Amino acid sequence: MSQRYSLQDQSLPLLQNGVPAVPQGARLPSYIKDHRRRLRERFMKGGATALPDYELLELVLFRAIPRQDVKPLARRLLDRFGTFNGVITAPIARLKESHGVGDAVICELKIVEAAAQRLAQSRVLNKRVISSWDALLDYCQTSMAHLDTEQFRILFLDTKNTLIADEAQAKGTVDHVPVYPREVVKRALELNASALILVHNHPSGDPTPSQADIEMTLQIQDACQVMSITLHDHLIVGQSRHLSFRSEQLI
Repeated sequence: MSQRYSLQDQSLPLLQNGVPAVPQGARLPSYIKDHRRRLRERFMKGGATALPDYELLELVLFRAIPRQDVKPLARRLLDRFGTFNGVITAPIARLKESHGVGDAVICELKIVEAAAQRLAQSRVLNKRVISSWDALLDYCQTSMAHLDTEQFRILFLDTKNTLIADEAQAKGTVDHVPVYPREVVKRALELNASALILVHNHPSGDPTPSQADIEMTLQIQDACQVMSITLHDHLIVGQSRHLSFRSEQLI
């Protein structure tokens, strides 16, 4: 006699995430199957604007957790991290602390984050910075605003101010990243770059530059001038806003 299962059955097998799931080979209950179908249809007809954050997050979780109602997990993640963007960009260590989040979930979230960064980068790479400044700021915000440690990036430009490369030069702690002006100039010469834009993030969320930030920037500017390389700007990215050294007349 075959064993029958219900969603309330405490003997249900567990996913790696530790959450009861519909057994392999058993039919998905209609409320799960139909909900997933309707959600996908609404997304295809209306796009992301047709769905609130928790439903868009459900769509991402469907692939990671194919045999389980993912709505409770989506809501828990949003309660913890605030927004869809906050969930996608959350540090892996913090995601692992959330009940129901295993490697498969983290992988899907980080695929979405990587795709967003690639799309943002494609809007600025090999384009003139002056004509795509807003896109450049969006890219910096997307790729750096939610990092939990400081990262220092350099945007390398050619003689027409076209972005030819974007490279992370150093990573540091929550409030410090080591930067060496000689290495910055050396890399610019290797790429035959004529100008630079420096970018780093403040995990605290406040983009106000420290005295160390200002001194480091001036040292890089001095080193660039010796080699006839222009330092256009230094951008500090916070969680919801940025600061431009050029606009603040710090360089």
